[in-house]
Amino acid sequence: MAAAWAQPLVLLVLLASGSGAAAAPGDSLLNVCMDAKHHKSAPGPEGQLHAQCSPWKDNACCTANTSLEAHKDQSYLYGFNWNHCGAMPEQCRRHFVQDTCLYECSPNLGPWIQKADSSWRKERVLHVPLCREDCEQWWEDCQEAFTCKDNWHKGWDWSSGTNRCPRGAACQRFPAVFPTPAALCERIWSASYRYTGLRRGSGRCVQMWFDPAHGNPNVAVARYYARGAAAAPPGPPGLLLLLPVALVPPVFSSSL
Repeated sequence: MAAAWAQPLVLLVLLASGSGAAAAPGDSLLNVCMDAKHHKSAPGPEGQLHAQCSPWKDNACCTANTSLEAHKDQSYLYGFNWNHCGAMPEQCRRHFVQDTCLYECSPNLGPWIQKADSSWRKERVLHVPLCREDCEQWWEDCQEAFTCKDNWHKGWDWSSGTNRCPRGAACQRFPAVFPTPAALCERIWSASYRYTGLRRGSGRCVQMWFDPAHGNPNVAVARYYARGAAAAPPGPPGLLLLLPVALVPPVFSSSL
């Protein structure tokens, strides 16, 4: 009798354990680059990433040249001018550089990649959950900066080849345009980011800033969201319910 049930039992064990099965649901969203203007087709090592982009050098979606351009006030990447309302303070500017590095270099944004109807990119990110400290420090460091718009993705005057404030838009300090950290993170790039109350190290929010000496914390965050955040119901009971009655093994006594 034991021999007769050997094959179904092996099948049941394989199904319950996942051995020999396909990759876990959501794994296709891990370690990927979005289809956008300057991104590589697939992530890989980049030993010479510049300055603030260097945390991604072991596995990046950006090239060394892209990382260098990300640090310029007005680069060939997008022709965008941070200083559209006067010189942006350095402590504020560094957050925008880091934001650019995350966007261009990170291979851990897959769970939030969406199709984009744009002439310069086919994909974008939407509602990436940023850690509380990253949003709050960004906002704090930009208190003395000026801007004329709360959404920097659209509505600029590009007639000169770079972004200028649209007619009638007055330059104001950041706090007047972005009254809270959430307003800054969520409005400035058309809801690319979502403000969370989650802290760095929680494994549930994306960090713009991290120390590569301790690894990239966003790898685990992407995996968490790609696989649905919540743990799936235990495998064996559900699988037993799905198996045909003929394959469910009988209960053997301990004497066998």
